[in-house]
Amino acid sequence: MDASSPSALYTSIADASHAAFSLPVAGTLPEAPAAVTAAWCLTVLAEDIEAVQLQRLAEFIEANEWRPVALDILAAREDCRVLRIQLEGDIAFAAARLALLELAQTLGLELVLQAGGTQRAPKLACFDMDSTLIQAEVIDELAKIAGVGDQVAEITLSAMRGELDFQQSFRKRMGLLKGFTEVSLAEIAPRIPIMPGAQRLLLALRALGCKTAILSGGFTYFANYLKDNHLAVDFVHANQLAFAEGALTGEVIDPIVDGARKALLLQEIAQQLDLSLDQVIAVGDGANDLPMLSLGALGIAFHAKPKVRAEAPQAIDGFGLDAALYLFGLNDRQIADLVGEAA
Repeated sequence: MDASSPSALYTSIADASHAAFSLPVAGTLPEAPAAVTAAWCLTVLAEDIEAVQLQRLAEFIEANEWRPVALDILAAREDCRVLRIQLEGDIAFAAARLALLELAQTLGLELVLQAGGTQRAPKLACFDMDSTLIQAEVIDELAKIAGVGDQVAEITLSAMRGELDFQQSFRKRMGLLKGFTEVSLAEIAPRIPIMPGAQRLLLALRALGCKTAILSGGFTYFANYLKDNHLAVDFVHANQLAFAEGALTGEVIDPIVDGARKALLLQEIAQQLDLSLDQVIAVGDGANDLPMLSLGALGIAFHAKPKVRAEAPQAIDGFGLDAALYLFGLNDRQIADLVGEAA
């Protein structure tokens, strides 16, 4: 869907949306989208949205006897178009989510279904670290330097696919890292890239008054580095490294932060803050994130493996981490205000 200016792009998306769903659409991006009154919201994300894709989506919605009642454009940029469709109807969430995942792959869109009441800013956001807040699996990076990269990477992939128990895999990987020096850790930490959109998302969450936590099967050493230098999260829970004479012992300090512990920590932090779980969201990419993803108002699988995408309540694949802000019902004007950008 080509357009020569932002306003023309918005208009072309609005026209195609109106044609597909027969719903009124604001003539320009409003200061804030309409309030959510429907039982369900379907968020559509894409780098480009064509009229034929929207028509196919409308046909799917009609075939399932869902009823669109309102439509908002949340973003209309060259690199990101986002629509929010409010829906009524008898929607069985688990089955609908899987059907939408299949449709999304067919249409080349991202389709995120959530209860209408979850379209709001959370009070607590819990994040996995490796491959979620950062663009690396830290333990794999350490292993490459230690000369055991292939062995550790294979164990990591098996764990992320859910083929290997996390605690078993963690103990095996740590054993292979025996002798890695603390000096080398200090050299690696500044080189690990932050996930696109992570800093913008954390800045917006802070502006919204939301507390943030890293709940990681990685290491406190790197999580605290992120906290102190990049992301300013409020809570950090990860695995501690065991050192002797300035080098890793290869041993594990219990308790290991696995999937069950992540879920427990999320609940403990929520209780500490006097929050109900419907005020909490979780974001992660691995099988060990699924327990915490199942607990809150939103459980977002981010750039996740197929098994995790299929089981998580929500998923974002083709965008930066800040795309999660659209699932709070925010549009680009509101997000720009929160993070201090020009709209």
